[in-house]
Amino acid sequence: MQDVYSFLKPIDFIVVVAYLLIIIGLGFWVSFRKKKNTGENLFLAGHSLNWSSIGFTMWGTNVGPSMLIASASIGFTTGMVAGNFSWYAFLFIFLLAVVFAPRYLGAKVLTLPEFMGKRFGQSTRSILAWYTIVTVLISWLSLTLFAGGILVGQILNLPLWVSVMVLIVISAFFTIAGGLEAIAFTNVFQMILLIVVSLALTVVGVIEAGGLMAVYEGVPADYWNLLRPLDDPNYPWAAILLGYPIMGVWFWCTDQSMVQSVLGAKSLKQGQLGANFTGWLKILDVPLFILPGIICFILFPELENPDMAYMTMVTRLFPAGMTGLVMAVLIAALVSTIDSALNSLSTVFTMDIYVKKVKPDATQKEIVKIGRIVTVVGAVIAVGCSLAIDSIKGLNLFDVFQSVLGFIAPPMSVVFLFGVFWKKTTTRAANFVLTVGTAFSIGTGIMYLWVFPSALYDFWPHFLLLSFYIFVILSVVAFLISYFDKNAAAKNQNILDFSNLVKPDRTVWVLWALLIMVMVGLYVFFNGH
Repeated sequence: MQDVYSFLKPIDFIVVVAYLLIIIGLGFWVSFRKKKNTGENLFLAGHSLNWSSIGFTMWGTNVGPSMLIASASIGFTTGMVAGNFSWYAFLFIFLLAVVFAPRYLGAKVLTLPEFMGKRFGQSTRSILAWYTIVTVLISWLSLTLFAGGILVGQILNLPLWVSVMVLIVISAFFTIAGGLEAIAFTNVFQMILLIVVSLALTVVGVIEAGGLMAVYEGVPADYWNLLRPLDDPNYPWAAILLGYPIMGVWFWCTDQSMVQSVLGAKSLKQGQLGANFTGWLKILDVPLFILPGIICFILFPELENPDMAYMTMVTRLFPAGMTGLVMAVLIAALVSTIDSALNSLSTVFTMDIYVKKVKPDATQKEIVKIGRIVTVVGAVIAVGCSLAIDSIKGLNLFDVFQSVLGFIAPPMSVVFLFGVFWKKTTTRAANFVLTVGTAFSIGTGIMYLWVFPSALYDFWPHFLLLSFYIFVILSVVAFLISYFDKNAAAKNQNILDFSNLVKPDRTVWVLWALLIMVMVGLYVFFNGH
């Protein structure tokens, strides 16, 4: 199937419009039902988020076009192996809950650059603020808008720029009007629908394929392996085992967009339970997004473009109206990622650059105003970048997302891990890794993706291994600079005190132990086929 639009009926478009009106109405009600007296509500929801809102917000932020389209595509072509990007994440979500969250909330910070500023000083905070802004613009907004624009364009038969504008306008509404509270509230509604609709697609697909055993036997045996041999051309086990942790630490523990909802938790316990809930929700990624691609391989083996696997299943298996609901939920998932990223972008610029450097005595009204202006400016820049990405051809969408994250991750992972676990790490080492190290890492990525693309030049290792090698190099550099920095003691600007951290309570430990056992069981079950 090459033309999704031709399979749609008028009722489908009615459902899409109705759904969008509902979520806009919800956002308006949440945003304006009570008067906000401080700017903090805009950014951290007044520390009012409970575990369910945190879990749904983190998962909803993570569920973007790469999950909905690319995961089904990878499932169609290679099977379960892409599930590592969802299931392997539980280790790093656990690290966020028990190691980083107590330190973040104990430091009483609005942003992660602010946290690093308390650890290494204001120079590090300023560098990290700009670093965070650039990564949010590239890895969250631009790539998501590009992939989302493609999806919406296919569904509604619109040119890319129109699709992108539709997405950005809806997303900016939530961020400008209500901040994180509106995002968190509507995410719960959106993510429940996403689960229901995608689960229905999987169930209908399994039935159409003849049952679970027919699905299991209808694809090559290695489709059911999470870990593949070292000579596998797509995802060898060593690349996943060594490379994903670099991405996982950055993405789940240090990225402002992902951690923001934990920073807005009512309490540490709610933040830790919310992270745990995210880990359980990540289990759903495989049956909801990858399995439909595997089933599509069985039902429609003649499909020429694997990127169409998800929507092929939707339009061929669902009746009119239900297809419209799926489209609406897909758009909601895009909006969820984009509005969370816009909110994070606004928060970092306003609190770490404007208030800290430009106008320290700014009133709450001025802070909120600047935050909303930054949201609009960021949206415009992201639209331009997403249209520029359209000129890049011949790259697998899933690998583009993962490789970009892989080249952004090493400097941040090094600085945060060293900053938390080694008290002798110096400001000079952190700043060097965040500046020169970032230039080295992203420069390597540019060479890998554009100058000497790996598709044409076979001397490159897998991009996950390349990310691991860069992490090791930067770690050695950070250690050597810190070790030989003779003036480190005199210049120590660390004002964080980790000696009296609040310990996780029994409920938190029990739920995490259960999740770890389940994940180990899944890895044992989905290997050796």
